[in-house]
Amino acid sequence: MSISSVFDISQKSLAAYQEALDVTSNNISNASNPDYSRQQVILTPSQPQQIGNYIFGTGVQLGSIQRASDALTNSQIRTNNQKFSDNNQRSTILNQVQQLFSEPSSTGLASLSTAFFNSWQQLSVTPNSTALRNNVIQAAQNLSSQIQNINDGLNSIKSDLTSEAGGQVTQLNADIKQVQSLNAQIFQAQNAGQQPNDLLDQRDKVLNDLSNIANVNISYDSGNSAQVSIGGVFVADRATYTQLQLSNSNGKISLTTTDGSATAALNGGTLNALTDMYNNTIPSYQSSLDGYVNNLMNSVNAQHSTGYTTNNPPQTLVNFFNSYQNGTLTVNPAIVQDPNKIAVSSDGTAGNGSIALNIANLINQKNSNGTSLLDNYTQLISKIGNDTQSASNSAQSYKLVLNQLQTQKASISGVSTDEEMSNVIQYQKSYDASAKIMSIASQMLDTLIAMVV
Repeated sequence: MSISSVFDISQKSLAAYQEALDVTSNNISNASNPDYSRQQVILTPSQPQQIGNYIFGTGVQLGSIQRASDALTNSQIRTNNQKFSDNNQRSTILNQVQQLFSEPSSTGLASLSTAFFNSWQQLSVTPNSTALRNNVIQAAQNLSSQIQNINDGLNSIKSDLTSEAGGQVTQLNADIKQVQSLNAQIFQAQNAGQQPNDLLDQRDKVLNDLSNIANVNISYDSGNSAQVSIGGVFVADRATYTQLQLSNSNGKISLTTTDGSATAALNGGTLNALTDMYNNTIPSYQSSLDGYVNNLMNSVNAQHSTGYTTNNPPQTLVNFFNSYQNGTLTVNPAIVQDPNKIAVSSDGTAGNGSIALNIANLINQKNSNGTSLLDNYTQLISKIGNDTQSASNSAQSYKLVLNQLQTQKASISGVSTDEEMSNVIQYQKSYDASAKIMSIASQMLDTLIAMVV
C-alpha cells in the first residue's frame, strides 16, 4: 500500500466519524422530544483491496443510520390510545351531565319533587288557605323550572358534542392527508437509497394522533407505506386518501365518506365517545327523565281531576298540569291565575282536603313493579353516576397501561444523554486518531519529497 492509501483511509475515517458525531448531536438535541426515535450509527469496513496475494482494508464507512423503534409497542400504544381517549372523553361529558342534575342538593329534582309533594301535604291540613295554595303553585313552578333547566342543559351538551365532533373530523381529515403525503415522501426517499428516519417519526406521530380520535387499523405494504382504515373504511395509502365528514340523519350523527358511500363503524377514540353520547347515552337519559316527568304529571292530574275547586260553584275535571312538551312542564294557567281552582276536595265541601292528601301520598305510592314515583328518578341518577364512575375508572386503567407502554417505548426509542455523551467522546477520540494518522502520512510524504529534491 502507498502513502496515498493511508491518506484515503484517514479521509474516510474522518468523514465517517464526522457523520457519527452529527447523528449523535442530533440525538442529544432531540432528547426531550417524545416523538423522536433514537438513531444509531452503524459503521462498516470499506471494500477491501487486493494487492498481489494480500488483501488490505481500505478503512471505515458509514453503513447505515438505524432508527430505534419497536413496531409491536407502537401498535399497542395506538390500541390503548383509542380506549383511553374514548373513556376519558365520556368521563368529561358525563361529569357535565351530573352537574346539570345537581344531585344531591336543595336545587336537585329529587329535593324539588319532595318539596312539591310536601306542599300538598300541608295544603291537605288547611285546604282553604290561599297562602298554602300559592305554595303549591310555587313548588310546581320551581319543579318545572329545574326540569326545563336540565332539558336545556342536555340539549346544549348535545349541541356542543356536534361542534366538537365536527372539529375532530376536521383534524382527522388533516391527519389522513398528511399520512398519504408522508407515505409518498418515505417511498421516494427509500427508492433514492436514503433512510427517512425523521419522516418515519413524523408518520408515527400522525398515526398516534389518529388513534386518539378514532379506531384505526394500520398495515404496511412492501414499500413500507402505511395503509390506514378507520372503522373499516379505507382512508390512506401511498397513492390516495379519502376524506370523511360528520353526517346527521334522523337525529343521529355518524362518520361517513364525503360522498356518503360508506359509514365508519366507530368503537374507539374521542369521536366514538362523542357520537355515542349524542346518539344513545344522552337520549336515553332524556327518555328516562321524560318518563319520570310524564308519570308525575299524569299521576297528579289523575287525582286532581277527580277533586273539586273552591270556586262558586265548585268545578271538577280540572287538570293541575297543562302539558309536558319540549322539556317544559306547564302548570295549568287558570290555576296560576286563580289558586282557588286547585281541586283538593273530594266532595265539593269546604274544608275537605282528601285529594291533596292523595296527591301528597303519590311520592311513596308503589306501582306494579314495586317502585315509587321518586324511585324511577333515583334510578336515573344512579345510572348516570355509575356510568360516570365506570368511564373514569376505565380511563384511569388505560392511562396506567399507556404510561407503562410509553416507558417501554422510551427504553427502546428514547435518547439517553449519558449514553450519547459517551458516544461523543468515543467518536471524538476516533476522529482525533484519524487526523493524527493523516498528519503522520503528511509528514512521511514531506520526507519523501525532501529526499527526492
